[in-house]
Formats: sequence, C-alpha cells, structure tokens
Amino acid sequence: MRNLDSHFVHTVYFWLNNPDNKDDQKQFEKAMKKFMKKSKHANTHFVGKPPKATRDVVDDSFTYALIVSFKSAKQQEKYQNEKAHLAFIKEAESLWNKVIVYDSQGIKL
Repeated sequence: MRNLDSHFVHTVYFWLNNPDNKDDQKQFEKAMKKFMKKSKHANTHFVGKPPKATRDVVDDSFTYALIVSFKSAKQQEKYQNEKAHLAFIKEAESLWNKVIVYDSQGIKL
C-alpha cells in the first residue's frame, strides 16, 4: 500500500444490522475487497474494525471503517460516481443500518 495522500481523505464508518453475524461480515468484506480492487480513483485505502475501546473518548460502536485518500476533491467526486463504488453500495447496503462519512482536506503545517 502506498502512503496516505493527505490532499483529500474520505473516512466512512459502517454499522452493520447484525454486527456479530459472521455471514454478514464475510459478505460485507467480500463486497469491500471487490470494490477496493476495482476502484480507479482511490489513491490509498484502509479497511478496519474497531479494537475494544479503553478510553472514554474512543467510539468503538461502528462495525467497519474505510479510509480512502485522493489526490484531489475532484478525484473523490469521480470515485463517488464510479461503477465500482455504485456496485458496492448496491451489493452491501442491505447489510448496514447506519453510515457516517467524514471528508477532510490536508493543511500545511
């Protein structure tokens, strides 16, 4: 995996309907893997699950996190409408009941 591109970062948190269901997890992960392999616009990506929170400020209520970076906001817009992204949503949206997205653009320090 390449280094995170700090120009534009798209972070998505998913809450599955049945977060402990192994079949649902397998189906979600299969759809996500296919999506990430076919995406033409994502520069880097990370998919993970929350570790058990040990501090009050840590939210571990989500089931999966996706962090994707792009060279620009324009590339992220293309990603939103690409065939691979739309196919992932169609394939997996019945598995989740909540999705929260945080987008951010890098700043120079």
